[in-house]
Amino acid sequence: MKNAIACNSLIALLWTQASPAHHSEAGFDVETVVAFQGTVTEVAWRNPHVYVRVEAPAESGGMVQWEVETGGIPLLERSGWHRDSLQPGDRVTVRGHPAREPGRTYALLLSLEKADGSVLQQQVTNSEATDTATSLAGTWKGNLANLGDLSQGFRSIPLTPEGSAAQEAFDVNVEHPAASCIPYPTPAIILGSGFWLSQIELDEDVVRVRNEWFDVERTIYMDGRDHPEDGERTIQGHSIGRWEGDTLVVDTTNFADHRSPYQTGVPSGAQKQVVERYTLSDDGSRILVEFTLEDPQYLAEPFSGTVDWIYRPDLDFFQFNCDPDVSSQYVPR
Repeated sequence: MKNAIACNSLIALLWTQASPAHHSEAGFDVETVVAFQGTVTEVAWRNPHVYVRVEAPAESGGMVQWEVETGGIPLLERSGWHRDSLQPGDRVTVRGHPAREPGRTYALLLSLEKADGSVLQQQVTNSEATDTATSLAGTWKGNLANLGDLSQGFRSIPLTPEGSAAQEAFDVNVEHPAASCIPYPTPAIILGSGFWLSQIELDEDVVRVRNEWFDVERTIYMDGRDHPEDGERTIQGHSIGRWEGDTLVVDTTNFADHRSPYQTGVPSGAQKQVVERYTLSDDGSRILVEFTLEDPQYLAEPFSGTVDWIYRPDLDFFQFNCDPDVSSQYVPR
């Protein structure tokens, strides 16, 4: 059990490092572990986070309701959880990181042990390819080994005065787009690829890139067109692509304004541009994904990053179906 707790503490740390923050990273005390026994009263099996509510004895006497935040359904399903794994009335022992807010009985799950001794926990592990691909098409999972450092750099991009002022003024309680199930644009989705699967579909005139996280789908036009002047601005932008040998090069502009696509509270605007390069490895086991982000209104300099996507055709690709009521729950109070 101690090894499991240590492993899941690492997962919690990686989650805050290797994906754009939805809830505040400061919302949980990841240096502290709380443990309590109680009875499950509700399991909210919905995205973006499954919640388990547990009635447990309070230190001051009486009973208290704990709200336990877990990962999204795709992450739990790949960890061996299912909708019927927990039922109201089950006796459980919970370990997790507590909310920093004094008096709030809210925790980020590390492990949950049932009365029969079975343990439920979120397991996000690195993996090797289970097959070899002959093209970019297929299902891919980001390599956690290089996502942590990339995310740290991503969060440390120097800001313009306008970017710094916007970050300072940001109110996560009312302004965070993800709390309303508004998805992240590229390249943030690349940073979450170690947790959420991506799929690539190759057609003659278009390439489609999908990601489980918020059901993102991007269409990359391969027919030689240019970006439209004064075209519609959308969350994922307008993408055009070309082949340079075996490398897919994608150029994306016309992004809609987004209040927090990079670091918490740093917006993106009309000047944002992202160039991505996707290259299949010689052995077909992974894709090298390279990107360069420019957003001169808010970012003082371009930012470039690289990550591997590992070929995992054996994994089920899930629909996210974000629930706005659930999404808004884990904005800190």
